[in-house]
Amino acid sequence: MRSVEVLSSPPGRARLIYLHGFRSSPQSFKAQVLARRMAESGRSADFVCPQLPASPAAAIALVLDAIRPQPQDTLVGSSLGGYYATWLAERCGCRAVLLNPAVHAARDLATQVGTHAMYHDSERAFVFESAYVDELAALDAGALSVPQRYLLVAATGDEVLDWREMVARYPGAQHIVIDGSDHGLSDFESLADEVLRFAGILSQGNY
Repeated sequence: MRSVEVLSSPPGRARLIYLHGFRSSPQSFKAQVLARRMAESGRSADFVCPQLPASPAAAIALVLDAIRPQPQDTLVGSSLGGYYATWLAERCGCRAVLLNPAVHAARDLATQVGTHAMYHDSERAFVFESAYVDELAALDAGALSVPQRYLLVAATGDEVLDWREMVARYPGAQHIVIDGSDHGLSDFESLADEVLRFAGILSQGNY
């Protein structure tokens, strides 16, 4: 799985760009599932999963400057990464898959100002600054320009975010609403190929 040294990919070749959520990392379960499926499809070089900075503005700058999403690419954003993916998809004209996305990120993360440990490395801490809430507000993408470019996966059992807000945020997009599950989508393995089909990595008949 590549980090951000991705500009050597063949021009015009579609990539899958995974953006993790708050306190998460490229070691997340969903990122690892997609990395494995991309490898099995012979597309390891086209999977990109950077470690995002705590600053939303810096996270967006990293993706724009180092990864440079193109219209043929697909962003996959989990939770806060889904909020970023929506803004980036509108900016870059690519497709986006939103996995239990944060749709009111500034509101929801205003309560998280302070020091946090990373999920996958409890000894590694970062500070979420109050200024970052304003950075999140500035990344509100507004209405979707082309809803058909989006696939929403929302779990009714999400214990962190309200799935109904997710559905309302993405009218006209393709929706997969899972009855139950959880915020981390612990059953994501069964959805991975659906994500890859939406991204054009797998053909529609490839099950």
